Amino acid sequence: MITEKILFIELFQPFAQYRNPFTFYYAQSYPLPPKSTIIGMLQNAVGDWYGNTENNLEKWWNLKVSVHGGFESIFWNYQSLIKGKLNFAKNGIWINRHDKNPGGNIWLPVYGEGITSQRSPVYQQELFNGHLYIFIKGEDNLIEKIKEALEKPQKVLYLGRSEDIIFIRRIEEVKADKSINIEGDIKLTYPTYILRQDFPIRKQKYPVYSIPTKVIFENNGGQVKHKAEITKTTERKPEFKAVIYTGYDYTIVLEENESIYVELYNIENNKEFKIINSQGWL
Repeated sequence: MITEKILFIELFQPFAQYRNPFTFYYAQSYPLPPKSTIIGMLQNAVGDWYGNTENNLEKWWNLKVSVHGGFESIFWNYQSLIKGKLNFAKNGIWINRHDKNPGGNIWLPVYGEGITSQRSPVYQQELFNGHLYIFIKGEDNLIEKIKEALEKPQKVLYLGRSEDIIFIRRIEEVKADKSINIEGDIKLTYPTYILRQDFPIRKQKYPVYSIPTKVIFENNGGQVKHKAEITKTTERKPEFKAVIYTGYDYTIVLEENESIYVELYNIENNKEFKIINSQGWL
């Protein structure tokens, strides 16, 4: 019989950038890590990126995630990004610029004197000093593996980009203290994501994001089963869901005659978390 467990993870992240792919002229960051980013971090910690160890590609995406918290500050960086295909040669790093010669190839040095590769300046939003609280719900065997991997990490852990390292502060299995039915309005303790579909919210003042909740990689239509199978021709196929970002000090007002069930979790040091029973789990 398969039983479920819930793992609570408290972490600190000095800086992060969870790229919103729907922004083009600047690189906006999601305010909190999407589900796909969190699952990727857990897969990396366990060393089981695509479920290959048990030949089950869906087990990771069946996990339910609820993320809370936020960052102390936001900065905009003005960066120059290099566009093109790189080639590392003995005489330096070169880049293929098709736009300089449509229909043919032209290689320019990335660094050096004279004509070099184009650097496209762009604004990039970055988050600093993040205090995140993540709940993971899923099959007990997988939860145990995740807990063990995070308690005794075999590598530097990151959430998002490879340079966005994290520091685990607490890991423990938890259970909801109680579930209550709420009418009228609800004030959440920390910012979080709520699934927009079928959520009976009255005032449409909250920001809505389309976040990736699942990402699969395919080679010629077949799912990649191991990290080593990824090549330059591998297709990345994300799935997105619309979520409400509750922000700080927001009170969620429900539609008249509507109610929602909320799970209450009381963690040590007087931290109380409220997770909406259905829409609060991604």
